[in-house]
Amino acid sequence: MKIFTKSAALSTALVLGLATVSLAQTPLDGFMQGKGGGNITLSVTSEHYKNVYLYPQEIDATPVFDAVTTNSFNIYGNYGLSDKLDVIFNVPFVQSSGDGDPVVLQRLGYSNEQSGAQDLSAFLKYEIAKKGNVSFLGSLGVTTPLSDYANSPTSLQSIIAIGNRSTTYNAVLIGHYKDSRGFFITAQAGYSLRTTDVPDAVLSELKIGFAVNRFYIAAQVGNQTSTGGVDILRSGFTGSFPATKVNYTKVGGTIYTPIDGNLGISVSGGGLVDGRNVGKSYYGSAGLTYNFKYRAL
Repeated sequence: MKIFTKSAALSTALVLGLATVSLAQTPLDGFMQGKGGGNITLSVTSEHYKNVYLYPQEIDATPVFDAVTTNSFNIYGNYGLSDKLDVIFNVPFVQSSGDGDPVVLQRLGYSNEQSGAQDLSAFLKYEIAKKGNVSFLGSLGVTTPLSDYANSPTSLQSIIAIGNRSTTYNAVLIGHYKDSRGFFITAQAGYSLRTTDVPDAVLSELKIGFAVNRFYIAAQVGNQTSTGGVDILRSGFTGSFPATKVNYTKVGGTIYTPIDGNLGISVSGGGLVDGRNVGKSYYGSAGLTYNFKYRAL
């Protein structure tokens, strides 16, 4: 009987948790593909918010647009260049739309929808050391605009922009534990250096779950803390929305199972439980993975 390697399930689950526009989360996990191993995942994600975490209080409607829905189609790839080195990429195509009054939007010169290819992310991940059930990994990556999508940094139109047109450089350290039963804990922490006036940020994530040959389930919590920036409509705000301090805590979960041959499917969901200058969003995702490599049971 042919089955999936565990890394396929983990990679699929990982990409389903990626946010589409406002949240910077690295496409990394604690599992290595092995030389010649890897997978391609096609996924769809829908994210919605109406309330917004402003500072110092939450507001119950998004300015001008009332509510925002973001749908994306992602192409994610993961390949083992060697047993200790993986290359990872992610390409999202995004549609962001508001629920604003057409008459008001026309008067302001705004559009209720924006769409296009967003930002290409590419990472190298290296296994630094492994002893028993514990391994330590490091990763370097870059995220940069893939297309000349619209961006109006000093206009409320930017609320539904599909990105901020900033290039980011990321350095991440990962600690990973997995036992013989399939139980695992993965923790990662990193720093994201951004170009333009987008503030740099510290990123962290904790994931706990089970990964066995026919099944994967995990829960995770992720956090971004900006190291600079200002609050919207507060002291120091000059009208540039990308320059704002964006903090958040995001929780979610994923279930994965193979279906036949080299194919597997995943579903995922979650949302923000706290934030600053960001929409109080909830998301759901589904994905289909083709795995390059399998082994016999």
